[in-house]
Amino acid sequence: MSKLHLSIVTPERIVFEDEVDSVSVMTDMGEVTVLVGHVPLVANLRAGELRIKKSGEEYFLASSTGFLQVRPGNQIVILADSAERAEELELEKIEEARERAQKLLEEKRHVDDVAFADAAAMMERELARYRVAVKRKKYRDVGGNKSGVS
Repeated sequence: MSKLHLSIVTPERIVFEDEVDSVSVMTDMGEVTVLVGHVPLVANLRAGELRIKKSGEEYFLASSTGFLQVRPGNQIVILADSAERAEELELEKIEEARERAQKLLEEKRHVDDVAFADAAAMMERELARYRVAVKRKKYRDVGGNKSGVS
């Protein structure tokens, strides 16, 4: 059976590179799921959850903004400003960052449009990280093996 070759790259590192069955990401156009044979595509990523299906298992990552490129030959490249595997996320630290982002958002609401947009983007990124971390905890608590990508 044919597979997709997926690469997830940030400025700091290659977060993931492997053969997968599908990948779902949030884009400016909404959620996009890429399967084998998908048409070529370039899209802007939004901060959100990345879901990877590989050999019957589902894995979660949190990503920020960036780009998705689907190339001919079942090649997928995700260039993200940041991306983290579920097992790298610490719920306590994310909650603290989310609180800081919320405070910043409230402070910048009436002051500066650019600062407010930056604070909103920070909040969106932290909410994505939070959702992935909570899913990881839920799966771990029920004994599932879906904490991250192997």
